Parts: sequence; structure tokens; C-alpha cells
Amino acid sequence: MSTARLILPADLRHGNAAACLAQLQVQIQNSPEQEVEIEAGQLANFDSSALAVLLGCRRQAESLTKTLKFKQFPVKLRELATLYGVSELLVESA
Repeated sequence: MSTARLILPADLRHGNAAACLAQLQVQIQNSPEQEVEIEAGQLANFDSSALAVLLGCRRQAESLTKTLKFKQFPVKLRELATLYGVSELLVESA
């Protein structure tokens, strides 16, 4: 099975979160692949809006019965997910 690979930008904060989410949702919807992978390795500047974007992507994938995987979370993003109680919804794939 092929996987669509989406990459988060280096900067994902409140000011650009809505636009980023909209772009990712379109990519998820338009992908012919049933499996979508979101890589966060480039993410350097972010706030809790990054979590909202990832959760929005998760909802979009689920609504289309696609599998969504997360990769390369920065340590601070994992910590933020734990702090907000959403880490179990944003589990990283190996």
C-alpha cells in the first residue's frame, strides 16, 4: 500500500494555523492513497494551535476512512500533547 506524505511547516502558530489546516485537509481529501503520513520533523516554532491542526487532520482522515500516521514529533510537541491530554489521539508511528 502506498502512503501519501504530508509535511508540516517549520512555523505553525495561531496566525497561520487555519490556513495550514485547510491546506492539509485538501491534501488528505484529494490523496488517492488510503494511508496518509504527516511528518513534523521540520516543525520548530509552534504553539498549541499545532495540536489543533493535527487533530483536525485526524478528523478529516477518519471522515474519509483513511489511515493517518504521525512521524517525527519534536520533543516539545509530545510534551504539549501530554499537557493538553491529547497524546493518545496523536500517537507517532515507528
